[in-house]
Amino acid sequence: MLSLKAAQELRQSLTRSDSILKTDSDLLAVIWPDRPGLPAAPVFEHSAPFATRSRQRNVQAVRQAMTQAGAQWHLISALDDIAWVLNLRGSDVSYNPVFLSHLLIGPDSAVLFVDKTKLVPELIARLAADGVTVEGYDDIQGALTALPHEALLVDPARTTVGLLAHARSVSLIEKLNPSQRFKSVKNQAEIANVRQAMEQDGAAVCEFFAWFETAMENGELVTELTIDEQITAARARQPHFVSPSFSTIAGFNANGAMPHYMATPESFSVIEGDGLLLIDSGGQYLNGTTDITRVVPVGQIGAEHRRDFTLVLKGMIGLAAAVFPEDYPAPLLDTLARAPLWAQLLDFGHGTGHGVGYFMNVHEGPQMISHRAYRFPDTEMKAGMITSDEPGLYRPGQWGIRIENLICAVPAGQSEFGNYLKFETLTLCPIDTRCIERQLLSEQELSWLNAYHEEVYRRLAPRVSGHALTWLQTRTAAI
Repeated sequence: MLSLKAAQELRQSLTRSDSILKTDSDLLAVIWPDRPGLPAAPVFEHSAPFATRSRQRNVQAVRQAMTQAGAQWHLISALDDIAWVLNLRGSDVSYNPVFLSHLLIGPDSAVLFVDKTKLVPELIARLAADGVTVEGYDDIQGALTALPHEALLVDPARTTVGLLAHARSVSLIEKLNPSQRFKSVKNQAEIANVRQAMEQDGAAVCEFFAWFETAMENGELVTELTIDEQITAARARQPHFVSPSFSTIAGFNANGAMPHYMATPESFSVIEGDGLLLIDSGGQYLNGTTDITRVVPVGQIGAEHRRDFTLVLKGMIGLAAAVFPEDYPAPLLDTLARAPLWAQLLDFGHGTGHGVGYFMNVHEGPQMISHRAYRFPDTEMKAGMITSDEPGLYRPGQWGIRIENLICAVPAGQSEFGNYLKFETLTLCPIDTRCIERQLLSEQELSWLNAYHEEVYRRLAPRVSGHALTWLQTRTAAI
């Protein structure tokens, strides 16, 4: 399970001590004799109109990158990269539409190593027609051993040292998987599909919040677990819904101060009294992946709640409204979202933004918006990249605030100084203005918020009705 990069770093560290790194023992087998077998969920095709690039085109793009790197062979073990290259999806990993496999691409061949029982014969035939053959999952070891004395391209952070031990005859070229870059840049057809997915998701979240406010007004028992159930059910009623994109985070008051909190049947809070409720959730749709965080008031909230909320909102708007040079290092954009918090000697401990897949993993690279990653390679922001914008502020034992939209880098124009990018906000859902301290917003920030709410109403109103439409009208009213 150890990546080549991790093994290299460990070995380097261990040279300073009287220790060596052994990677030829399966320690889990000794202590886990009743370990379950590998998942057997079926693999299915992500097809048109949702898949907008052909499998042959994807493989050819990877081959061209291999040639540029000087490699005759390329081993891909990253499951999201394999799913993207082959326009296939699965459900072997919770919330992520991927399947256990390896892919070995050569000058004129491509072999998918997977449990064959997970693919119907018709799909195997379609893969073969596109130049992709299917072999058993464990056959990858023998295939690597049989490779000729040529160059093998591998991503050291996404390939295990144990697997590469079988590739004894090749010379390794260690670089980022080319497919990481290709799939991070969405084309216009994919972005158009994502916009539709955002409308579907926004309508679902409106329905949820309309239910939530009505339930609270009627004195119904609502818990953090209930919220997960209800918001998932609302999404499931939308077209093309497949599953949540991650486990819903619903944290009330002190629970919201833990960024990765998860309620369980053994430990959860009832939503009652006064305070802030943080909900971070998302959906996997055939036409896109969503991830949204909203904070809403419960009962009465105070001036400190509103001050914290508004500072986070200012940071979120600061990043969303940015204009910057094309290929600018994404980690350096982080300062735009933190500046309002830093000015008050405040901060948050996680990154501001992560890449988001297209009916794929909700976290993907190579771009990331985090000042802690400024030394990382391959983080340039390019047009078509979808990234989260989610600054936060957490007061342990009291409350947590995070406001998250997904944003897409789009062309902003060209000048004698080069090409520039800006962000299009994709997520469509009101930001609760009851939590805002109006005097802390600049006129530009207020204009951005009102324009955003106007767009949210325009695009979601045709998709909701009844209580959800009434809720939408109220929550998008200009301030």
